[in-house]
Amino acid sequence: MSLFPLILQNALPWLLLLLLGVNNAISAVEEYQTYIIHLDHSHKPETFLTHESWHRPILNSLLSSPADDNELLFARLTPSQLSEIEKSPAHLATYPESFGKLLTTYTPKFLGLKHNSGISPTASYGEDCNAPNPKHELDTWKGTCENGTTFSPSACNRKLIGARSFTKGLQAGGIEISKEHDFNSARDYDGHGTHTASTAVGNAVPGVSHFGYARGTARGMAPGARLAIYKVLWKTNTIETAATDILAGMEQAILDGVDIMSLSLGLNQTSYFTDVIAIASLSAIEVGIFVVCAASNDYFFKTVYNGAPWITTVGAGTSYFPESVYITDSHLYYGKGNTSKAICNHTTLDRNEVAGKVVLCDYSTKINVSQQITEVKRVGAYAAIFLTDKSSSLFPNKYSIPSLLLPTASGTLLKEYVTKVRNPKVKEMNGQFLLKRTEPNHILAPGVDVLAAFSPIISFIRVGKYHLASDYALLSGTSMATPIWSPAAVRSAMMTTAYAMDNTVTIMKSELTGLSGTPLEFGAGHINPNKAMDPGLIYDMGLQDYIEFVCGLGYTKEQMSVLIRRTQWSCNHKSINDLNYPSITAVLTSKTRYPVTMNFSRVVTNVGNDTAAHRVHLENIPTGMRISNRSFVVSIELDRDFPGVIFGFLKWIDQDSHIVSSPMVAINF
Repeated sequence: MSLFPLILQNALPWLLLLLLGVNNAISAVEEYQTYIIHLDHSHKPETFLTHESWHRPILNSLLSSPADDNELLFARLTPSQLSEIEKSPAHLATYPESFGKLLTTYTPKFLGLKHNSGISPTASYGEDCNAPNPKHELDTWKGTCENGTTFSPSACNRKLIGARSFTKGLQAGGIEISKEHDFNSARDYDGHGTHTASTAVGNAVPGVSHFGYARGTARGMAPGARLAIYKVLWKTNTIETAATDILAGMEQAILDGVDIMSLSLGLNQTSYFTDVIAIASLSAIEVGIFVVCAASNDYFFKTVYNGAPWITTVGAGTSYFPESVYITDSHLYYGKGNTSKAICNHTTLDRNEVAGKVVLCDYSTKINVSQQITEVKRVGAYAAIFLTDKSSSLFPNKYSIPSLLLPTASGTLLKEYVTKVRNPKVKEMNGQFLLKRTEPNHILAPGVDVLAAFSPIISFIRVGKYHLASDYALLSGTSMATPIWSPAAVRSAMMTTAYAMDNTVTIMKSELTGLSGTPLEFGAGHINPNKAMDPGLIYDMGLQDYIEFVCGLGYTKEQMSVLIRRTQWSCNHKSINDLNYPSITAVLTSKTRYPVTMNFSRVVTNVGNDTAAHRVHLENIPTGMRISNRSFVVSIELDRDFPGVIFGFLKWIDQDSHIVSSPMVAINF
């Protein structure tokens, strides 16, 4: 008899995960499917001591044979059996399985962090991290290191204090984990988990580089912190992961007693009551766990993941590596007089003309940098200079010869030189990784070309006929940006002290357009962790504030119960505009009649000098927008229609040089 797994998780006591596999032997009418079923725990009879003991007889009444007496139960459920559960007065809601995906040295220096201590030189957390025995490490820690394929609990220590993996959701869907490209354990295979973990809490390791680039000492943002890994993403015949596995991992992390939960993955944004990351993160926030998630790597508007206001959503910003390329006294080739050669078009370059030289490739809409680098490599070029205004044309592993990207404006002088001089040469070529990248988010952190530990068991880059692997590698994406106040206070401190100007003292540019970005892309700005330690004022929130917010979204009673894990709550019917968030957004539509005024109530808490006196400063307010502030009710007045997005900043400034900045945005969809 074919049996299918059921997982009972107790962090959310009335949440029953039914992982129902697909059985090809049954009719189409009775196909199995994975569901997440929410039950109201208030219906549990007092005779059952635990929720698991209550769930078990419900299942046994539907099965042809009793469920196994383990935490992991096996059940063969059909849609008709599922309907029996849905008839129960304890049933709140049922949602089908969904799937998500990954969002993927100089960063501490770039952020201004202190050597080996993160942002606080007095922090001593985890100072004994490298001791060999993890037992009884922390009085409150309930996690463990699980045995699995090519991973032993002996790999854990006082640094790595937990390692678990979650696969039952995938298995229930009939999706097999690749034996060739993954390990059925907490061990990393493709390097993403290793890289993000190293970026967050890695110890200092000297002399590392990305095949010679970005050489130096690599260390994480909090090198004294301890680490627990919850692996929920797998190499299969897809790149997706089961929402039920994500939920199981997050619940287990809450039970184990983590302090910070970082997720470098995302599910398609849905209503909060069907978004397992939103549901589980609200449970985490309620017990004081700070939850930070990657925003998205999809670039375009309306593509952000993990957008619930109780989650701190992080986008990828910039970093740089000085003198990553250094070439002197080399011949420079440019296909002047031949447009196809000038743009390094496919099969147009002549090896006899190009081999051993630095090749200049002009910008063209007909060919991208990836195709150009393939062509110059084909004919034996020594190095290449690509003229392009797309700063993220390729990931680092695609540059298999020394390469330099130049803006087209800068390339004008270079083309003038190479066309006028008889035998042009590169006297000296110094290259830097200097990229401007923004993604939709609440705040930015370095996430472009971050050097961190990597899995050495797979090839990272191909040079000629050789496949090269490395213990350290450059990766980009919002995954790389993600590392005793409330979680809301911590997020407020980071957002209100962030900066929106780049090193040219202009608003950060959008990677999507190449033009000045907006808070829809860079959020509150780029994180400044040292200033965040002393923000002056904070916008604090607790669970009740989020309940008021979701009440304002018009959810049904069942939908509210699923999200906030209660059957009773109170709402004061506040406007969703009054969520005490550190930014202000006015959303308008084509049906809006002008002039229009929208009010936003906020409350700030002084965490600085008791005698601090703050004054309001308005900055970058666009034409057509007026801002007024009375008893900290901010009014945004718009006297005319406007295209897209306009924004400015409201800043509280005190005599101690605190600048508490909040973006104010108006969106017209």
